[in-house]
Amino acid sequence: MAIATVNPTTGETLKTFEPLDEHEVEERIALAATEFATYRATDVKQRAAWMQSAASLLESEQEQVARLMTTEMGKTLVSARSEVAKCVKGMRYYAEHAEEFLADEPADGPAVGARRAYARYQPLGPVLAVMPWNFPLWQAIRFAAPALMAGNVGLLKHASNVPQTALYLGELFARAGFPDGCFQTLLIGSGQVEAVLRDHRVVAATLTGSEPAGRSVASIAGSEVKRTVLELGGSDPYVVMPSADLDAAVATAVTARVQNNGQSCIAAKRFIVHTDVYDDFTARFVARMEALRVGDPQDESTDVGPLATEQGRDDLEMLVADAVGRGAHVLCGGFIPDRPGWFYQPTVITDITPEMRIFMEEVFGPAASLYRVADIDEALALANVTDFGLGSNAWTTDEIEQERFVADLEAGAVFINGMVTSSPELPFGGVKNSGYGRELSAHGIREFCNIKTVWIG
Repeated sequence: MAIATVNPTTGETLKTFEPLDEHEVEERIALAATEFATYRATDVKQRAAWMQSAASLLESEQEQVARLMTTEMGKTLVSARSEVAKCVKGMRYYAEHAEEFLADEPADGPAVGARRAYARYQPLGPVLAVMPWNFPLWQAIRFAAPALMAGNVGLLKHASNVPQTALYLGELFARAGFPDGCFQTLLIGSGQVEAVLRDHRVVAATLTGSEPAGRSVASIAGSEVKRTVLELGGSDPYVVMPSADLDAAVATAVTARVQNNGQSCIAAKRFIVHTDVYDDFTARFVARMEALRVGDPQDESTDVGPLATEQGRDDLEMLVADAVGRGAHVLCGGFIPDRPGWFYQPTVITDITPEMRIFMEEVFGPAASLYRVADIDEALALANVTDFGLGSNAWTTDEIEQERFVADLEAGAVFINGMVTSSPELPFGGVKNSGYGRELSAHGIREFCNIKTVWIG
């Protein structure tokens, strides 16, 4: 993919960029390594002041940044503004809590024959962040804020279709006062990632993206004995039981499926509904999906904008066509609207069977799979059948059922009677093929720290 801003609403290429050459990449890695040698020793209160400054800058530029994201990848302007606000919150959260999260952790010294013993959290060095286009600001900030507050420095390889957002991020931290080299954007293609990751000065990597990309980065890092954090997508179940508040479950289901135009790793994708409420849920769900307004994401009345790339729209179309060709039924949508850009009509599909690709593959777009189940055991079996395990939703007011879902759903997160979301206060990550490691919360800031045991006799 060329490094370019291509407006998905129109298909027009607005701006292209040349990737950095080998010499330019070397200069940036060298700068990162040099800066880390001194930045690691800066006081956490000084880092916090710089981070607060960056948060204030971003907040003051919310509108222009939101419109830039909408232009580059098609998210609605309303959701883009919310993304900026979420980033500001995340940056301030780490500025306020990093000192607490990184404080020495006391141990029982006498139990190990010491006068004093504790664990100390220390930064590792330059970390490579390979980030996706779907939340072009938040995905990068949820790495950058804890990494910088921990004393690491960052090298951002962003998705090739959001280059202007990537460049903005690199400039934001510099303008806020962080020393030159603390956080740099590398405009490089995917073929250049391996060389960066193998460089001895780059000590670790984090990737949010596709499963194949994650396997590739993990393989390279493993051969170099470097730490990685991977978030590789999901096929989140959304289970509705008879005791659920059906009004809330239906309304939330629509939002959970079409958030970010359906392009979210933690979007609900498979709707697993108990037979006692299946017909009622389906009628209401389909009606609400049909009523969504598809259109220009810069228009504040738009509910669903285009998919970010033409390839993504075509992949979704093929998944739906495969299911229909094998006997699935489309209850609404299921087609590309007759208009410019990479739009796909909000879709609900039922009668899905295991031989259909959509049964196991992640659906990255506004298409929902609908299943009927007889009881909680069947619901759990179907929820856990995929190779993914990122988020999960369950709707029930029965406390025994709630505990079953908490205990038995194979996922990095279980949300009961609510929509899966990410927040700086909660750890975020998956199991199975959804990846490993955790972002956000205290866990996220410690992922790229040396947890050093200290024993003083």
